[in-house]
Amino acid sequence: MEVLYDKHGMNFINSKKNFNLIYRILALSLAVFLIVSPILSLQSYAVDYQEQALLQKELPIQSNETPQWPHGPEITAEAAIVMEANTGTILYAKNIHEELYPASTTKIMTCLLAVENASLSDEVKFSNEAVFSIPRDGSNIGMDVGQSITLEQALYGIMVGSANEVANAVGELVGGTIDGFVDMMNDRAEELGCTNTHFANTNGLQDKNHYTSVYDLALISKAFFSNELLCKVGNTPRYHFTPTATQPDDFYLNNKHKLISGEIAYDGILGGKTGYTELARETLVTCAEKDSMKLICIVFKDESPTQFTDTVTLFDYGFNNFQSVNVKDEEVRYMPDDSLFFESDNDVFGKSGTILKLDRDSRIIIPKTSSVKDTSYEFAYDLTEEEKSKRPDAISRVDYNFHGVPIGKAYICYNKVAESKGTEAPATSRTMYVNVIYLFILAFAVLLLFTILGLIISAITDHRRPSSRSDRLRYNRRRKEFKQKKTKF
Repeated sequence: MEVLYDKHGMNFINSKKNFNLIYRILALSLAVFLIVSPILSLQSYAVDYQEQALLQKELPIQSNETPQWPHGPEITAEAAIVMEANTGTILYAKNIHEELYPASTTKIMTCLLAVENASLSDEVKFSNEAVFSIPRDGSNIGMDVGQSITLEQALYGIMVGSANEVANAVGELVGGTIDGFVDMMNDRAEELGCTNTHFANTNGLQDKNHYTSVYDLALISKAFFSNELLCKVGNTPRYHFTPTATQPDDFYLNNKHKLISGEIAYDGILGGKTGYTELARETLVTCAEKDSMKLICIVFKDESPTQFTDTVTLFDYGFNNFQSVNVKDEEVRYMPDDSLFFESDNDVFGKSGTILKLDRDSRIIIPKTSSVKDTSYEFAYDLTEEEKSKRPDAISRVDYNFHGVPIGKAYICYNKVAESKGTEAPATSRTMYVNVIYLFILAFAVLLLFTILGLIISAITDHRRPSSRSDRLRYNRRRKEFKQKKTKF
């Protein structure tokens, strides 16, 4: 019985050891699965994003549907736009009104509002909310609570270093609170004509209620790049923070925008801003100027590094296929081509006469394979208050389009040449005068008026002459006496 007991005891012990071994193997397998699974999942997502980018390349390009418009390139961004800033002409359009996440390109609006509502020397203080309301792994430049920098330094911190806490602090300076500043952002967006935009924060951190479209952001960027200071800040490849009494660190910021840093060389770059979140993917805003055109290029939901190569491709498309044309120099359809009669120093109006002429700065954008004669135009007399303020002498606007695409506008201006000041229009200026038919009508009216007056005077004179025989005899006798100086009147 003792042997039997030992035998059963040994079996029990061996069974327990086997169970523990199986348990450990299962636990180890589960641990390995839990560790490896997220890695495999991330790899799967990365592959999915690349596949998605290839699918996005096949999305339709709306600007290619315009007849005789240069064919635009296929790019991997889900949405993209190329806008000529001076005229607002859209050269390239791909899903330009789709609402997407802008990520840190939001900071273009943040800096625009800051410059419009504060002074560069204003002190930007860092509150607890400004510093700690952003994720630790988010983009920042390490500012601490209680520190402060000038607004000018803050602009560089936002545009060069993409600092989220600096954007918050600037928001508190300008708007009183971060929420107050966000309200200002939304109001300004509406003023600029944005219809598919809603901001929820100052910096572009992921939020389902924080979105815009490439078209709306182009409108915001148009205002941004019209400011010389913001162009300077937005085109800075490297910025040096030096220690001060309120900020003790000495450090450099390097711009991650490759067309600004020079890693990808491109002539005429005026500035730009990068952006990235996991859902927004790569976003990029860039502005370049040459050949009398200022192009704003924006790509949304792209993959790195194609956000930069797509931008270069779109800039090449714009500069190589389009031209800026001065309307005054080229337009001959609604103004006389030969006006020597009117332009002489002794014309019927005289040097102090009133004339109409095209604004010398009016330009339109057309394909290089086309001319002004290929465009359509219509006159508009309901000028906006902004137009009246910028051009107080304008009486009409000429809106141009190319097969339905708005390409710019010109202004017909009233100009009184003051002889006393000796001001004369330049010899190269094209001037539009009153139609000569009106002159003939005026001359005919004057001639008719004089004829009628002559008839009236003649009738009055005839009425004063004597009508009866006795009156005529009396009249003749008095005339005879007058001649003989016998009678004085």
